[in-house]
Amino acid sequence: MKYFAKIKYLGTGFHGFQVQPGQRTIQGELSSACLAAFGYEAKVTGCSRTDSGVHANEFCLTIECDKATVPPEKLPMALARFLPNDISLFSAEQCASDFHPRYNVKSKEYLYRIRSSRISDPFDCGRVWFLSYDFDEKMLSLMNEAAKYFIGTQDFAAFMSEGSGVQDTVRTIYYLNIEKNGDCIDIKISADGFLYNMVRIVVGTLVDVALSRIKPSEIASIIKSKDRSKAGITAPADGLYLNKVIY
Repeated sequence: MKYFAKIKYLGTGFHGFQVQPGQRTIQGELSSACLAAFGYEAKVTGCSRTDSGVHANEFCLTIECDKATVPPEKLPMALARFLPNDISLFSAEQCASDFHPRYNVKSKEYLYRIRSSRISDPFDCGRVWFLSYDFDEKMLSLMNEAAKYFIGTQDFAAFMSEGSGVQDTVRTIYYLNIEKNGDCIDIKISADGFLYNMVRIVVGTLVDVALSRIKPSEIASIIKSKDRSKAGITAPADGLYLNKVIY
């Protein structure tokens, strides 16, 4: 039996998705829960390798079992008692044996949330990037103007952190939307794939645009430069959520 499942999690207490020796990870917790529920080890494969502190509203994965011990519709309840409170498996169905949750992805949508307020909210701690600026309409307009330059198929090497072994840095961004909801600024970005820390660097660059450190029109030349030092800072992991996965 091969399950296709969806989970959501609060990434604050995890060192990313992938299993790491001596570290608490999403994959590690899921594997332990499957062992407890099934009585044997199951193979857990994720759609992405989220970093430490990054959250997910919809993270897709497969669970491969030697035998069909639990019907797909009952898998969420079967694992619920063995999963910690910061992970929830909320959907499951049977999938084809050759389906891969990472290689079959057509696009992913990330949400980045900034809290723009002079006073912080303790209930947002670890869940947003808190900036004590009042983002007015002019600043939002600058960010949206800059966002247009990111759309399309381009080489985004300037928006990748050092340390990645990826050779092909060309990606297609389908949309980059920015809107203010109360004290929060929600940035949604969809692409066929993302480079290491790409979303966080894009967000950091957009904030620099809002603060008039970078002009919106300069985004095109930054992309063409393929030079990481010309882009903005890397925004913290706190405000980043894997929001949607399209197959």
